[in-house]
Amino acid sequence: MESLIQHARTITPHPSTSPHPHLRTGTNATAPQRPEALFIACSDARVSPSFLTGARPGQLFELRNVGNVVPPYRPGRPTGEAATIEYAVGVLGVTDIVVCGHSDCGAVRTLRPGGLSISAFTTWWWLTRTNQRSRQAAAAAPADPGQLHLLAQLEKLRRYPKVARGLAHGRLRVHGWFYNLSDGRILAAPTENSPSAASFAPL
Repeated sequence: MESLIQHARTITPHPSTSPHPHLRTGTNATAPQRPEALFIACSDARVSPSFLTGARPGQLFELRNVGNVVPPYRPGRPTGEAATIEYAVGVLGVTDIVVCGHSDCGAVRTLRPGGLSISAFTTWWWLTRTNQRSRQAAAAAPADPGQLHLLAQLEKLRRYPKVARGLAHGRLRVHGWFYNLSDGRILAAPTENSPSAASFAPL
């Protein structure tokens, strides 16, 4: 933690003179945000949206949780994820949404038979109630369970009213990325949901 604190202390109030190149953007940090995309990713510490995309401050509106989960849209039962998606599309007007899964995901392992850890019961409870179809997919073989999990999130995302309208009118695009931790490759999910992960291809 000490190294993180020391780094935070080097951030200057004037980005143009900051020693960190990614802060020297030449933009006014107090201006209204205009992100290009909503990036939905797992909370896994090995997954960094800005590292994967090279994004600078202001380019990504981020949503992160355990397992990059998109809960089913349920009117009258709001979630933080639903609020973030609605705000990104309806208020900020993002034109792209990326849902990024990854290999060796602890949430996906939790969804597999026998994956429950008593020390993470709340995590298991939340995942199984927001992700029933993915739980079934995670038990399937031989397709990669992490990729099947990602496809399930994309399917649920497309059912959100604002997302569905944006897709129908050509104002919005939805992307599925799968980050392979072992070799650093990013694979793109098929544009339409598929019952298998066989059609994932290099980005």
